[in-house]
Amino acid sequence: MAKLGKEEARKRRHLRIRRKVVGTPDRPRLNVFRSSRHIYAQIIDDVSGRTLVSASSLDPELKLGSGGNISAARSVGELLGKRAVARGVTKVVFDRGGYLYHGRVKALAEAARESGLEF
Repeated sequence: MAKLGKEEARKRRHLRIRRKVVGTPDRPRLNVFRSSRHIYAQIIDDVSGRTLVSASSLDPELKLGSGGNISAARSVGELLGKRAVARGVTKVVFDRGGYLYHGRVKALAEAARESGLEF
């Protein structure tokens, strides 16, 4: 059996997670995507297939120099949490996107929790 590349292995992990993690109208899914330069997060209602709230390191509201570090991820998590609470979303289910719960993904999750999201 051939060895998987890093991205292919992550995609397989993500599919495995997505079998169990589903966003509902009362508890939508907080999805994280991490690239080498930026981090993106969105809260999705999988039943209707709609994104309710989103934030990323590219957001002009944040004015970040670099989006590929832990402090940027923390800022994105805070912004996402504030936007979600303003839209009336307080409980979510966390979808780490196949990434390890470590570094930028962990920083974003913890900042979102501190901003009022429960997961």
